[in-house]
Amino acid sequence: MTRISDRALRVGTEAHYLDAAAYDRRYRARREDVAFYVERARGLGPVLELGCGTGRVSFALAREGIEVVGVDASPTMLARAEEVRARAPRAVRDRVRFVDGDVRDSRIGAKFELVIAPFNVWMHLYTDDDLDRGFATARAHVRRGGRFVFDVRVPDAAELARDPGRLYRARPVVVAGQKLPYAEAFQYDPIAQVQLVTMWVGDHAVPLAHRQLFPAELIARVQAAGLRVVERFGDFAGGPLDASSEVQILECALSGK
Repeated sequence: MTRISDRALRVGTEAHYLDAAAYDRRYRARREDVAFYVERARGLGPVLELGCGTGRVSFALAREGIEVVGVDASPTMLARAEEVRARAPRAVRDRVRFVDGDVRDSRIGAKFELVIAPFNVWMHLYTDDDLDRGFATARAHVRRGGRFVFDVRVPDAAELARDPGRLYRARPVVVAGQKLPYAEAFQYDPIAQVQLVTMWVGDHAVPLAHRQLFPAELIARVQAAGLRVVERFGDFAGGPLDASSEVQILECALSGK
């Protein structure tokens, strides 16, 4: 049975985000989730984004006239966000504020109509205690009648069963104009429910750790945290969650509201 060490988990939490400019290049074509969160925020505000990274979603919201507070614990990602903010038009720049903080214990001292955690942020909450603390942060900042919306991947059983001793090759990638071979290695710890994917670009390895959150389990965690699920989607077009879904999106409210 594969077990993932604390050190591997720590490296897998940080490595993917060390080169924030490369991160932006890698995900600049990812737009479906941005459009989804912009539509969810339209007419609301301000918005709190937990795990804002380089501001990919935050700046899109600001461009729509929505005030945003973004929280992230990665110094490199926040530094990149501030660089982008400095170059943005003043109207956009003035609507965005970034805060250094861990989603497990950050307290902004304000309530929001909408709290969001896009693009697998919750998959970096590896233990049940981490999840409880993350949901407590979301709950502490949602106004009465407001919403907490987040998305995570649906666990892929075939991917979790991959041979940890094998390198799975994929299409080459282009980095700085140079085409490089690309491959991935997979390790899954079924006790911790954590998958470690090591992405090989040429001879450079970047590990990424993610907690696997199964749909029924996630509903139970939300309810135990004093929230209720208002809507659940299986794609960013608002389709149902089904066996073909790669993502699960939950819109939550305070229990009893």
